[in-house]
Amino acid sequence: MYPNLYYAFKDLFGVEWSFLRIVNSFGFFVAISFILAAVILTKELKRKSKEGLLHPTDMQVMVGQPATAGEILLNFLFGFLFGYKLLGFFFMDKSATEDPQQFIFSSIGSWPAGIGLGLLFAFLKWYDKNKQKLPRPEKRTVRIWPHDRVGEITIIALVFGLIGAKVFDTLENWDRFVKDPSTILSVSGLTFYGGLICAAAAIWFYARKHKIGFWHLNDAAAPALMLSYGTGRIGCQVSGDGDWGIFNAAYRSLPEGGVATGTPEQFNQALQTHAAFFSSGSHGTEHAYFTKPGWLNFLPDWMFAYDFPHNVNDTGVPLANCVDAKYCNHLPVPVFPTSFYETLLCLALFGLLWAFRKKLTIPGTLFALYLMVNGLERFVIEKIRVNEQISFLGFRPTQAEVISSLLFLSGLGLWIYLRKTYKGPRNPQPVKQE
Repeated sequence: MYPNLYYAFKDLFGVEWSFLRIVNSFGFFVAISFILAAVILTKELKRKSKEGLLHPTDMQVMVGQPATAGEILLNFLFGFLFGYKLLGFFFMDKSATEDPQQFIFSSIGSWPAGIGLGLLFAFLKWYDKNKQKLPRPEKRTVRIWPHDRVGEITIIALVFGLIGAKVFDTLENWDRFVKDPSTILSVSGLTFYGGLICAAAAIWFYARKHKIGFWHLNDAAAPALMLSYGTGRIGCQVSGDGDWGIFNAAYRSLPEGGVATGTPEQFNQALQTHAAFFSSGSHGTEHAYFTKPGWLNFLPDWMFAYDFPHNVNDTGVPLANCVDAKYCNHLPVPVFPTSFYETLLCLALFGLLWAFRKKLTIPGTLFALYLMVNGLERFVIEKIRVNEQISFLGFRPTQAEVISSLLFLSGLGLWIYLRKTYKGPRNPQPVKQE
């Protein structure tokens, strides 16, 4: 496992660059997933605009004005924060930056770096506006297409997605939050569906404000969302953030890390040897006994059972011969690597949505298909995934099982409704873009 890029570069390239400790592996892949989503969304919005399905809006903007005091101050504040924390990470003593996450959320930082970068940002803003200054500022009409707004849409999705993911994770793990309220500030522990729901609500308001066809926007976003989710799950797998499955008792964890085939007797022995871990209540002892089929012998064992050595949560029991100050634990019994399975499934479903994006011409039906396959994928994975159960109508499902079921039913209902009520043109004529 690679809790941050420092460990990845150390293992893969044999270099020890301390500044990479600040780049969390999970956060890195989340960033990559948002970039990929923005690329796919832009491509689809451009296609829909050429087909006449989306239209531009005209906006009046003032050009030629000098930078205002508010703009200069805002840029100084942004520069100060980046310098105080990010540059401070490089300039400060190692004892203050040994734990990057704790450093980021602390009040510690470099004042000289913050003030210096803040002044630089403020100067660049003043210089840029001054270079475009006109003797007499004037209003101009600018035509903006939906794909021109992808940057804003991505920022909104990122901010509200992270907030929603954290809120839903807190609700799902309320006991953990009560014991340690500071977990609300941690970047670990995010619930995808919470992010999806909150980001979707925020983007709905944004699309309505800027007169972007909501269903066409959703259809354009459907493949992007699936690809983004699958890419984000790579971060879960690489970092070992606790998003894994139940124990696979057909395998055993090796003391120095790695897995080998095991027996029920060895599983029971592990339960006794590491009783303190299993009695902690965070994982329980739920397990299955699944051996790799003979026709899949060419695949490595970790695809069926993995012990997540050096995981970012430091969960499990000590690894033999590990000398690092942190991340020296692994799971005493390997688990199903569900995040890896979700990556494979989501990439396949992305291909499915991409193949149908031009064939489903009724607005909203591609998004309805996304809701159905997304809900079905997550519901199936939950059967072998570790999650807190809730009481719901006399049953004990996980939060994700409830939401995934509702998503599937919503997608199915939306599919039926849209196909029955749609009366518009199915092959609109292209419109010229300016």
